[in-house]
Amino acid sequence: MKNSYLIKSAIIAALGGLLFGFDTAVISGTTEALENIYGLSKVSLGFTVAMALIGTIIGAMFSAKPADIYGRKNTLFIIGALYFISAIGSAMAWDWYSFLFFRLIGGLAVGAASVVSPLYIAEISPANMRGRLVAVTQFNIVLGVLMAFASNYIISGLDLGAIEWRWMFGVEAIPALLFFILLFLTPYSPRWLVRQNRIEEASATLKKLGMDDQAALEHVEEIQKSLDLEHHSLKESIFQKAYLKPVLLVIAISMFNQLSGINAIMYYAPMIFKMAGAGTESALLQTVAVGVVNLFFTMLAMTLIDHFGRRTLMLVGSFGYIISLSVVAWAFFTYGADFAAGNPNDGGMIVLISLGVFIASHAFGQGAVIWVFLSEIFPNRVRASGHAFGCFVHWFMAAAVSWSFPVIADISGAYAFTFYAVMMVFQLIWVIKVMPETKGVTLEGIQKKLGIA
Repeated sequence: MKNSYLIKSAIIAALGGLLFGFDTAVISGTTEALENIYGLSKVSLGFTVAMALIGTIIGAMFSAKPADIYGRKNTLFIIGALYFISAIGSAMAWDWYSFLFFRLIGGLAVGAASVVSPLYIAEISPANMRGRLVAVTQFNIVLGVLMAFASNYIISGLDLGAIEWRWMFGVEAIPALLFFILLFLTPYSPRWLVRQNRIEEASATLKKLGMDDQAALEHVEEIQKSLDLEHHSLKESIFQKAYLKPVLLVIAISMFNQLSGINAIMYYAPMIFKMAGAGTESALLQTVAVGVVNLFFTMLAMTLIDHFGRRTLMLVGSFGYIISLSVVAWAFFTYGADFAAGNPNDGGMIVLISLGVFIASHAFGQGAVIWVFLSEIFPNRVRASGHAFGCFVHWFMAAAVSWSFPVIADISGAYAFTFYAVMMVFQLIWVIKVMPETKGVTLEGIQKKLGIA
């Protein structure tokens, strides 16, 4: 198969996304144990969950430089090692402070992976396959989330007692080690090789990735032109007038991604289902159902993103967000007293179905689009730093939303979901009025489309 090497390399790099998803979601099954063992208040629980997200902010901020200096591939090796250390350390934590430290390390890996995995895949992919291949990262994120939910549910049924939560964190070491080993089978990014003036290697890599001799030669020349090193530096800042348009675009899509409430729902899914009247085991099982819905609609979006485009998926997802979040808010306003009193009612099923629609909307829209969009909207010369900035905004908002959710939800779940619904109305307006379409356009062509010299 002509593109087998390309597809294999993309899948391996996207395993960074699988670990991203697993590490992000695994804590959802441990929040009650952590509260009890460490005597956490709602505020300190929110901080504990957000600690990994603080790590993601730092990881996203500082991943661009090593990705540019040492290469995307070598940076992925570092990320794999951090995931492994975090998994073992979190499982063996001896107190709350050591647990926070190892969760911070896991966050560093997640933040860096959110930048480097899709960036690497975008740079090895042809324009007509870029959306699908970068979306493999999102597929793996979702698969990782589902694996975490399923793993938590299985481990909870093993009657491991006080060490149950430790096993939930520790099993991540296995895929982390596998990811590290498989990276030896992948090439360096041809665009990074051109940046390093390793032209022959870049051309040879493009041929291995499926191009013929002439196409590889022309593509290398196009990359060199896009760098325009006579007028630009590879070390220049993205915060200048020339890059204002892509900077504003990544701020918007990254903020809206988290203002939907997606990470709050992923991190606190069992808590939300308990708030809606479910028991502990039922809440964990319902969380697995959410993961299955997420995976299915991510797979659907992957097959359509290069056909219908990024904007279409975002439009459909926005409508789904608004409807589902509004219904969840209504359910908490209507049945909140019954939920708190433990009285049987239809509200719990309404919440479950609506959150299923919400997850489907996210998976089909923002979830599939964001990592593709962030990886392609900046020019070659500043792509790593631009993508890192977008991920920084994303993770900063994720930390803020996840930290605040337990406090707000303790007052009223209805208020939290109403706020998220209103924010998604603003996202819909942004998609209709501002968001550009990038499907089928080369990375260098997108640069020209945005009017960047």
